[in-house]
Amino acid sequence: MLENQLLQAAKVVESQVDAEIEKLEKMDDDDFEALKRRRMEAMKKASQQKQEWLAQGHGDYSEVANEKEFFEECKKSKKVVCHFYRESTFRCKIVDKHLDIIAKKHLETKFIKINAEKCHFLVERLRIKVMPTLCIAKDGKTVDYIVGFGDLGNTDEFPTEMLEWRLGCADIINYKGDLMNPPTLDGSSKKNILHQSKAKKTIRGGDNDSSDDDW
Repeated sequence: MLENQLLQAAKVVESQVDAEIEKLEKMDDDDFEALKRRRMEAMKKASQQKQEWLAQGHGDYSEVANEKEFFEECKKSKKVVCHFYRESTFRCKIVDKHLDIIAKKHLETKFIKINAEKCHFLVERLRIKVMPTLCIAKDGKTVDYIVGFGDLGNTDEFPTEMLEWRLGCADIINYKGDLMNPPTLDGSSKKNILHQSKAKKTIRGGDNDSSDDDW
């Protein structure tokens, strides 16, 4: 049965390749020029989008001072990841290190952080109970949270790729890897699917690692 399934899959791929080859063989000079123009337009549009992101501060992991600045960032950028931190929490510094790397790699998303001790209204509104917490927002709406390191292997030694994968599961970055095959703690990949948190608008404080800093 497996052999038949593989054979059928190979036939499907082969037919798709044959169709693409036939399509290319039938293209004339006008078709190639039109294809070239579309690709040039797509490249130009991508370049313009990149410049817009850079103008909005994407590419840097920066700090906002208060709730007003937080909401302004969420209005300006369609995709925002905000790290709620506390100076006395060591794990927040670990998150800072990884987010600084990821922010430079994923210009499509705005990465910011805010001191939870200076935004009590926002902490109460978003029900932040554990440090560190990453609040993930799209189009001004909170869609997911990463609370502590429970989704990252339950260790302080998780690689940047692990957090990048988790953000990819939240569809907040353009993740190039396999979401069904997350990285291991040494940065390689494994086939066992880790627990993936579903998008949610509240935090279940009882599910978090007790070694995280309760707010």
